[in-house]
Amino acid sequence: MKSNSSLNPPYFQLTLFADFGPLRYLFFILCLFIYVTIVSSNMAIILAVFLEKSLHQPMYIFISCLCVNSLFGSAGFFPRFLQDIVSDSHLVSRPLCFIQVYVIYTCASCELTILTIMAYDRFIAICQPLHYHSKMTFKWVQVLVLVAVFYPVFIIGFGVYLTVKLPLCGNKLHRIFCSNWPVLQLSCVDITPNNITGQFTIVTGIFIPMFFVLYTYLRILLVCRRSSSEFRGKALQTCLPHIVSFLTYSISLFCELYLTRFEADQLNPSITVILSLAYLIIPPLNNPIVYGLGLPQIKGVVLRFLKKGPAAEI
Repeated sequence: MKSNSSLNPPYFQLTLFADFGPLRYLFFILCLFIYVTIVSSNMAIILAVFLEKSLHQPMYIFISCLCVNSLFGSAGFFPRFLQDIVSDSHLVSRPLCFIQVYVIYTCASCELTILTIMAYDRFIAICQPLHYHSKMTFKWVQVLVLVAVFYPVFIIGFGVYLTVKLPLCGNKLHRIFCSNWPVLQLSCVDITPNNITGQFTIVTGIFIPMFFVLYTYLRILLVCRRSSSEFRGKALQTCLPHIVSFLTYSISLFCELYLTRFEADQLNPSITVILSLAYLIIPPLNNPIVYGLGLPQIKGVVLRFLKKGPAAEI
């Protein structure tokens, strides 16, 4: 039995960081470059949608929300990760660890709920085009965005609250960032309420949105089969970026679920690190690339702003 002094340690130790010597500074520069790329590329999409009136449409508003969410999640991971790369001690305080858990998990859930309302938007635009403007009003867009954001904010917050209340009998996390399941494995008491909450969150925040997205694209596919080749081309042009984002995020998310729900300490540490980084890096990088290059409307606006920059300075 653990003594009272070992309960609720004031810090956690992230055990997956290895000592690479001078190479860690190279890794630091590489990861810093990735973070700067994520911030600048997502900000470019957000500013393009905000400043260009022709992009003040539901689809582009949802895309900008996706980019804002990427900035939010990256801010919860990269600053601490960059510090740990060059540090000899990989200790994180208990409050900061739970804040990181909350930010990363909320970002993960928001990503999927935003992708879900984007699928709904494409479904209305392609399957019910005559009713699109009457259904996708600005007020309804606001409601969808608020639901997509506040449901994860509250459900993840409740789950993290239950974890914070647990007495813990250890402080070693076999991860490169704070994660909820490894913390729960340190609990000195029964975690059934946490498991029930976690299963409810996974079902309502992951599987139901995924099934809804798949349902909408099945309906879109059926409509496209009965339509002209020109119509199919236009539908593919608007849906392909969303499909790529959805598939990319789903794969990276299931990698993370695999790590958190199974014994990650039995895996090769390099595989664990690679899968964790893929989950935290690929979606924030993928979204601006897919939407910035895949949608000519956004691409044209961004290129126009870039051309105006140097001219304005001269």
